[in-house]
Amino acid sequence: MSFENKVPENSGPPKKRRGSGRATIHDVARLAGVGSITVSRYLKKNGYVSDELGAKIDAAVAQLNYVPNLAAGGLSSAHNKVVGMVVPNISGPIFASTIQSFNDTLNRHGYQVLLASSYFSDEQEENAVRAFLGWSPAALAVVGRFHTRGTEAMLAAAGIPVVETWDYAPRRKPIQVGYSNREVGAQSARHLLAKGYRRIAFAQNSVAGDLSALDRRDGYAAVLEEHGLEPWTYAPTEAAPFEAGRQALEALTRGRRGERKPADAIIFANDNLAAGALLASQRAGLAVPQRCALMGFGDYAFSPLLLPSLTTIRPPGREIGEIAAQRILQALGELPADPKPARLNLLDCELIEREST
Repeated sequence: MSFENKVPENSGPPKKRRGSGRATIHDVARLAGVGSITVSRYLKKNGYVSDELGAKIDAAVAQLNYVPNLAAGGLSSAHNKVVGMVVPNISGPIFASTIQSFNDTLNRHGYQVLLASSYFSDEQEENAVRAFLGWSPAALAVVGRFHTRGTEAMLAAAGIPVVETWDYAPRRKPIQVGYSNREVGAQSARHLLAKGYRRIAFAQNSVAGDLSALDRRDGYAAVLEEHGLEPWTYAPTEAAPFEAGRQALEALTRGRRGERKPADAIIFANDNLAAGALLASQRAGLAVPQRCALMGFGDYAFSPLLLPSLTTIRPPGREIGEIAAQRILQALGELPADPKPARLNLLDCELIEREST
């Protein structure tokens, strides 16, 4: 007797699950009109399921934003002590202090952090979020507000505390712990204008998915336009950060033939790009800041050691991780609730003026 075509009793629209609010395998089965065993067999690729039923199951999974509960049957006593964290990059220094303080704060309360890197790919972030939710974590932290529709749907239906870090979008539902990238760009432009520079350019990250850097670019452009100056943005094509910085420096200090004079100051999307430009300026004999001032973002450990030392913006990385963890612990009842609204946490970035400007 075949069970594939057997429609379970009480089929119809799935009932809302109590507790987390996430869809279950039984919800998928009811919506697809098949048995739960068939759904399990299809998702695990364990046994034959016809193409017709497979298509119905796929449609139900997509409609319900279903993610398998990998913690079921063996990890149920431990899964609520795990917190997922997805960051754009774990190979560079920019997120290191956030990861460490986030981890340390949660560890003190018995929680373990699962870490994934998207490398500025929205699709990779979606895959990581789906995988983490499959383990039924207690909470989830992501970087920024730019997500795919699939990620947005999963975060909305997760039924657990969700924190967006390294950005600040108060109208969004997740807990916000970060700063305004647009204000950082404006802050950089105002600093250079106050120093007397007028032909100020912005060098983007060569990584296309760094949308927060584009927010900083927009803040820079708005300030220049307020002062009657034309913004000038350059997008490097070199993949390696130091090479991208060199490429930007060479292009922007040449200017545009017949259109504009060379830049007298450049704001870089991050300190890696700015460092590449500084090293290239030394090889080319271009004096910094006399011929062209250079400014970064991130305040990496090497930034004060460069010659000349690099002017930059220091983000509150450690504070972001600590506060994000505290807000999660409060939402889980591990810490007393903050008397102030705990969802919105706007932090300040610090301008570090050094020799390069």
